[in-house]
Amino acid sequence: MNWQNCLLGDFLTLKRGHDLPSRVRQQGSIPVVSSAGITGYHSEAKACAPGVVTGRYGTLGEVFFLEEDYWPLNTALYVVDFKGNDPRFTSYFLKNILKDYQSDKAAIPGVDRNVLHALQIKAPDADTQIRISHALSSYDDLIENNRRRIKLLEESARLLYREWFVYLRFPGHEHVVITNGVPEGWEQTSLGQYSKLNYGKALKAENRVEGDFAVYGSSGVVGSHNAGQVKGPTIIVGRKGNVGSVYWSSRDCWPIDTVYFIDSDKANLYLYYALQFMQFINTDVAVPGLNRDLAHSRPLMIPSPRILSEFLLTAAPIRQQIEKLEELNQKLAQARDLLLPRLMNGEITV
Repeated sequence: MNWQNCLLGDFLTLKRGHDLPSRVRQQGSIPVVSSAGITGYHSEAKACAPGVVTGRYGTLGEVFFLEEDYWPLNTALYVVDFKGNDPRFTSYFLKNILKDYQSDKAAIPGVDRNVLHALQIKAPDADTQIRISHALSSYDDLIENNRRRIKLLEESARLLYREWFVYLRFPGHEHVVITNGVPEGWEQTSLGQYSKLNYGKALKAENRVEGDFAVYGSSGVVGSHNAGQVKGPTIIVGRKGNVGSVYWSSRDCWPIDTVYFIDSDKANLYLYYALQFMQFINTDVAVPGLNRDLAHSRPLMIPSPRILSEFLLTAAPIRQQIEKLEELNQKLAQARDLLLPRLMNGEITV
């Protein structure tokens, strides 16, 4: 095994991403990658696969590997020249470097690619790169497989909700009178009348203490803390950033100030899926987030107790499977992240 001292700029070349405002994006299948990962899709690619992207502003220290052509946004840096190095290994290598780099540069609001290029590193030969990459990617392949299973499970529950409560083909619908789109025994109300959206509480990254409680932002889980602010189960709704995004947490958690949350006594899987079908688009372009009054005004149909109970009994096992897979992925990621630095400093050989 041969490791050589060099500059990061001798190992790879990073370049700043490209502007692509949401208003000019066109429908397509090309992933748009920011400092937080894939945040949308476009009809045109700006970079070819394989790709390695990391944050320049915003979320720093995360590294994303792309196996398809993509569009790197201007909040990110991406590798334009691997200089003969294995691309998958490069993603792990860069993640390890940036983790150490950020721990020393926490006060710096962004990453300068020229500063990164000047970092002193120790890089292995090509054969070692491939062996390390295979060892680490085995974890990521399992994680990705579980993510696909989670996506299929979530989609099955959404399809069930749509069949019962959008198309109104619920069990026994043939024998129920429907008047003005509302089945007999059901109630037409609004989200605000049924449940209030509460504001999350600010918790800056530097004030978090890693722990057992998930921290939720509008893009989902953004970290952890040693205390929870909200009792589970709860539903989290994006207020700023990823407006209208919806997340379920069965456990106590900490929703930050970019989201709303729903109290545990009102949070159930029916409401979770109902929120996903609500239209939260605000036509007032001067407002950069989801207006709570607008959200509270959205119509909400409450099914009869029998149909609600049947849906919850059907949806609960699906949700339990999802949570088991999420927990497994968390353990796999922890094991990979413990192995990563030991492989990168040569403590463990493969």
